[in-house]
Amino acid sequence: MTTRFQALIFATLFILSIVFWWRSLVATIKLALAVDAYTHILLILPLSAALIYMEWAHVHIAPRPSPRIGAALLLLAALIACCAKWIIVTAPDDVRLSFAMLALVIWWIASVLLCFGVKAFQSLLFPLCFLALLVPIPSFALSRIIEFLQQESALAARILFQLARVPVTQDGVVLSIPKLDIEVAQECSSIRSSALLVVTTLVLAHLFLRSWWRKLILVAAAIPLSVAKNGLRIFTIAELGTRVDPGFLHGRLHRQGGIIFFGLSVAGIIVLLWIFRRNDFRTSPERSAAD
Repeated sequence: MTTRFQALIFATLFILSIVFWWRSLVATIKLALAVDAYTHILLILPLSAALIYMEWAHVHIAPRPSPRIGAALLLLAALIACCAKWIIVTAPDDVRLSFAMLALVIWWIASVLLCFGVKAFQSLLFPLCFLALLVPIPSFALSRIIEFLQQESALAARILFQLARVPVTQDGVVLSIPKLDIEVAQECSSIRSSALLVVTTLVLAHLFLRSWWRKLILVAAAIPLSVAKNGLRIFTIAELGTRVDPGFLHGRLHRQGGIIFFGLSVAGIIVLLWIFRRNDFRTSPERSAAD
């Protein structure tokens, strides 16, 4: 099988997927444009395509790829898609959309395996698995994540108030300080910036770290950093609103200041990345010498 013929088969499978899953793709894009919790989905395809382009020069394309795994995954994708469309018709629309997008991602991965082989898949493992973030989280699971962020953000803000020696009490997601009661509502959970921070951290870890466990720690650090960032935002706005000007409680910093605190969390990730990267490159030569 020539490389040109392999590429032709892949292009055919890709076009078929766009035709079959067109409505699901459009629905997912509309969801990402309308709901903050899904904004990160808009970045996944461009980032994955860019990473594949960057790594394509190092991809080993098998002249005779084994079709068994690829064909099995294509069949699995087709079964999941059919299940989402015709079998689980009583399921909520968001669940059916998640199943449909999961089937699409599996179809794309299967197409790579079928046309280019296992080694090509291994070379492109991260950008292909990264496509899984295209699958919208169903609302029942998303609500649990938002509740977690609400609770932990309220806790982080309470700790900051305590460190600043501001009298504070907490009742669930409601904080009470002198002259002000603060409710960490769903809109204040920072789900959008948290998802964007995780996506950013995943890409940075892949590009700049070699050790898998350092990558894992860096990505895991994005979650507490996101919570700390949101707690700092709540603390800062509350302190400015009670001590400087009540207008801060409903002003631009409250409505549009998320980018500032998101930048602080990204800065924290970059500092951790710098520390891990120094150790990563320091230990790599030692391992090479030992080998």
